[in-house]
Amino acid sequence: MRLDGVDVAIAVRVSKRAQSFRLSLPAAGPLLTLPEHARWADAEAFLHRHRHWLAARLPRASHARRLEAGIDIPVRGILHSVVATGHLRGRVEAVDTDHGPVLHVPGDAAHQPRRIYDWLKSQALSDLNRQSLFHADRLGVRVTQVRLRSQSSRWGSCSSTGNINYNWRLILAPPHVLDYVAAHEVAHIVEMNHSSAFWATVERTLPDMERGKAWLKAHGRELMAWQAPTSEA
Repeated sequence: MRLDGVDVAIAVRVSKRAQSFRLSLPAAGPLLTLPEHARWADAEAFLHRHRHWLAARLPRASHARRLEAGIDIPVRGILHSVVATGHLRGRVEAVDTDHGPVLHVPGDAAHQPRRIYDWLKSQALSDLNRQSLFHADRLGVRVTQVRLRSQSSRWGSCSSTGNINYNWRLILAPPHVLDYVAAHEVAHIVEMNHSSAFWATVERTLPDMERGKAWLKAHGRELMAWQAPTSEA
C-alpha cells in the first residue's frame, strides 16, 4: 500500500480464531489478520478504510535512515561513524579510532550507499550462517541455505526444507538479537508453527530467548527505518 508517497509492505496472516479483520502494528511492521474464510476483496476494502489510521502511526518518510557517508550507523549494536575515505578504490573497513568505531567507505558519493549496503550484507550473512548452523546442530536438523532479504515487515522466514531467509538489518542489532532470530527460524524446521512446542524448541537451543525477543519488540521499528539502496527496496 502506498502511504504518503512511500510503498509500505503489510504482512497478512490468516487466523482460525479471528472473527473479524484486524490491523495491528507490531515491531516488525504492519500486520493484517484475516478470518479463515474471508474474501480478499473485503480485506482490501478494510485496509483502504484504515489507511489514515496506519499512516498516522508509521514513521514518516523523513525518518527513513539512508546509508551514506556522514551518518552514524549501528553495527552489531555499536554505533559507527561512516566516513568517506576520499579514494575511489579500496574496501569498506570497520576500524577503532581514538574517537570511537569508524566505517571507512571508498568510492564516489553516488556509489557509497551500495558499498555500505554490500558490506553490511556480507557481515550479516557471515553471522547468520554461523548462528544458523550452531542452532541446527543443537536441534539436530539441517539448514539447506541461508539468504538475505530486505523485507519491511519481518525478520526471517523458514521453509520445511531448511531454506531460511533473513532480514539484512539484523546485523545492525546487538549479537544476542541476531542469535535469537537465528534460533527462532531454525526452530521452525522442527515445528512449522508458533505453538507451545515451537517456543519450547527455541528455548531448548537458546535458553535466554526472551532477551532477544524483548529487544526486537522495543527497537525493531528503529532497525526497519534503515533503507537499502533503492534498487534493493
